[in-house]
Amino acid sequence: MLRSPSKRDAILILAGAVCTHLLTILAPFAPQAIVISQSLKGQVILEHPVQYDQVSDSLPEADISGDDIQLSEEHVSSSKPAGQTVAFSETTLVEHVPGWTVFRDIYMFNGTLLIVSSSPSSFPEIRYMTSTGLAADVTPENIAAREPTKWNMDFLTPEQAAQRWGVTAENRRIMSVEGNTLLFNDPPQFLAHYYHFCAELLLGTWSLWTGAAHPKPPPPIHRAIFPHSSAAGWRDHPGFNSYFLRAAFPSLTVEVDIDWQDRVVATAESDVDQAWHFPYLLLADRSAAFRGRLCGSVNQRTASESVDGLVARSKLDVSGLWWRPIRNAVWHFAGATENVPSVKQGEPLDEQYEETDKFTITYISRQGTRRRLIPENHELLIAELEALVARKNAEAMLTKGKEWVLNIVGAETLTKNEQVRLASQTNVLLGVHGNGLSHLILMPRTRFSAVIEIFYPDGFSHDYEWTARALGLKHFGMWNDTYFTEENTPKVHYPEGFQGPNIPIYGPAVANLIEKRIMREQP
Repeated sequence: MLRSPSKRDAILILAGAVCTHLLTILAPFAPQAIVISQSLKGQVILEHPVQYDQVSDSLPEADISGDDIQLSEEHVSSSKPAGQTVAFSETTLVEHVPGWTVFRDIYMFNGTLLIVSSSPSSFPEIRYMTSTGLAADVTPENIAAREPTKWNMDFLTPEQAAQRWGVTAENRRIMSVEGNTLLFNDPPQFLAHYYHFCAELLLGTWSLWTGAAHPKPPPPIHRAIFPHSSAAGWRDHPGFNSYFLRAAFPSLTVEVDIDWQDRVVATAESDVDQAWHFPYLLLADRSAAFRGRLCGSVNQRTASESVDGLVARSKLDVSGLWWRPIRNAVWHFAGATENVPSVKQGEPLDEQYEETDKFTITYISRQGTRRRLIPENHELLIAELEALVARKNAEAMLTKGKEWVLNIVGAETLTKNEQVRLASQTNVLLGVHGNGLSHLILMPRTRFSAVIEIFYPDGFSHDYEWTARALGLKHFGMWNDTYFTEENTPKVHYPEGFQGPNIPIYGPAVANLIEKRIMREQP
């Protein structure tokens, strides 16, 4: 039963009404604030607006040498008074070669990478940085379709950016993806292949990241984004891509097409204009790399634009030492032990050869695959290699020299850890042109290390030849009983029979080359 309000109740109700009226009148004069619902508060990472790019002089000017690469925490500066107009930090290039670019402060809206700059002409042509990300073909129509448009990358002035995303610090609608990000703008066409993923994409990525940070050590990488690939699309059938990536970068977070689409939708379907901000982003684009001179006209290796380009700028050593942190991380993951460095008196320090306790030859057999040796030639090759190792071990018994070891393997019969450990001890890697030779990126660099690649006569491809040389390893191509190396490398050619089951090889010639190489009679 309700009682009648007392005189005290009436006074309290009147006082409450007066207070509410006064607050309503004074509210417009209060500072603007971001209000977070209690139901969402536990899901919000940052409860207060992060004030990016507070003042232009709070961030050091980016240097093309890459000396300024640091973790993105320095982009969060102290608060400014409410309502104060703050400058937009402009996008800067840390490092660039065709197909490979490190940006500082780049933005994304609705899937478009946006460069905020007062001087767009200071940037390379967009076609050398990105593409539409479509699968590659050699038709004129496809080549044209892969040329980038304003939907892929565009420029904004700082004034346009402020107008779109907020003039003052507290109303700037920018969401920062903290840390250092890799954006692989490639289709699954080449991702799901061990060589193209590890020996090309990751090799090129690490060379650019290392060169951009030169002379400092490269900072951590926090995430990799594959905007055109599903979770399965970047993984190869044997599973080496994911194994290698996790071993080399244990803490790396991977985002794929649906994750990228989440970011796209978050901006495209918003009722206010907002964008994602990447403090540091390495953009890799295969089609853009092929527009460069080295990849497009010389060797067809996308990583060569980065590796050879930064070697020419004296930001990478010519011996492949920059790759060793990645290789050693994979070795460690597999339980392999690092080899002892071996530097002779008077030898340049940047050589830094390694020493193995045995002379190890590894022949990767492809006899169970489409591209393989003539059966009789395969048998003769094995017989000659076994005879060579037996003879050299007999000599070593008398001279107390190193033991010689021969491994004849089908990679598919070994675990991934076993394959890595085997590669870590291999001095000479031998095989028919094919994916198994990708393990050269895990070999030690000794004074006699070599990759011997067997081709169908008159056939040649730069895949493993360029990669071996980029890592300081000697490469020999074999046409039956004849070998060639960088001094007389032939032109790329795929004759009939290149992919077939009848590739000839003369075993005694291979065994002779290996002996001369290990005994240093063949430089």
